Amino acid sequence: MKTYETIVRVPYADTDKMGIVYHINYIKYFEMGRTEYLRTLGFPYAELEKEGVWLPVSSVHCAYKAPASYDDLLLVKTRVAALKGATIVMAYEIYNKDTGQLLVTGETKHPITDDQLRPIRLRNVKRELYDKMQESL
Repeated sequence: MKTYETIVRVPYADTDKMGIVYHINYIKYFEMGRTEYLRTLGFPYAELEKEGVWLPVSSVHCAYKAPASYDDLLLVKTRVAALKGATIVMAYEIYNKDTGQLLVTGETKHPITDDQLRPIRLRNVKRELYDKMQESL
């Protein structure tokens, strides 16, 4: 399984009164990892949307292991966990880049749709992207 890495520095606005990253922001970091993963493959998400390929989120799972704080450097590791018909499951691990400590694990599930949210098969509409994702499994 091939993993793609994205670095994120925690902005002050992402923390709570205790100076710890507010839980919902990890979902945002998952999205950042997923977006950069697609860009790395040569398929920026904005371009996919223009071409009528959408990847809405249908479910999210996030398990918190340890907190991150303001100004921490995070390493977001993103990979394809499953690619079936008209669905992609992405898996994530977020680490403190300086200490190597695992902070969060998670997964997002994405139906592959057209701009009317009708299911489409990625291999039929974006074969090159489908093949690249298959290679990384």
